[in-house]
Amino acid sequence: MTQYLLSVHHPEGQEPPPADELAEIMADVDVVNAEMMGEGALVFAGGLHPSSNATVVRVQDGEVVITDGPWAQVGDPLGGFWIIESPDLETALAWAGKASKACRLPLEVRPFQDEPG
Repeated sequence: MTQYLLSVHHPEGQEPPPADELAEIMADVDVVNAEMMGEGALVFAGGLHPSSNATVVRVQDGEVVITDGPWAQVGDPLGGFWIIESPDLETALAWAGKASKACRLPLEVRPFQDEPG
C-alpha cells in the first residue's frame, strides 16, 4: 500500500472559530480518525501551532543557523496533517474528502515516494 500525506492548509491570519464551533470540528475530526483507524488506514495525524511558532534550522557556509519564524512565506501554511495508507489514489482522495469536510479546510493529497529496494 502507498502512504499519502493529507495536509491541511490553514489561511494565515484567519481567526480561529468560536469555542463551540471548534468543539464541533474536533468532534467531526475524531469521527474521521476513528473511521480511518477502523479501516486500518490511519498511520499518524496531528495539528500544528501557527507558523509564527516555527523555528528554521539551516546550514549556511558550513555553520548551522537557527532563526525564528516560518521558512517560507506562503498564503496558507500547513496547519495539520494525516498520514494514511491507501491501496490507490482514489481511496486516498475519498479519505481526504471526509477529512476536509470534518476540519472545514482544504487538504492537499500527496503520495510518499517509494523507498529504494
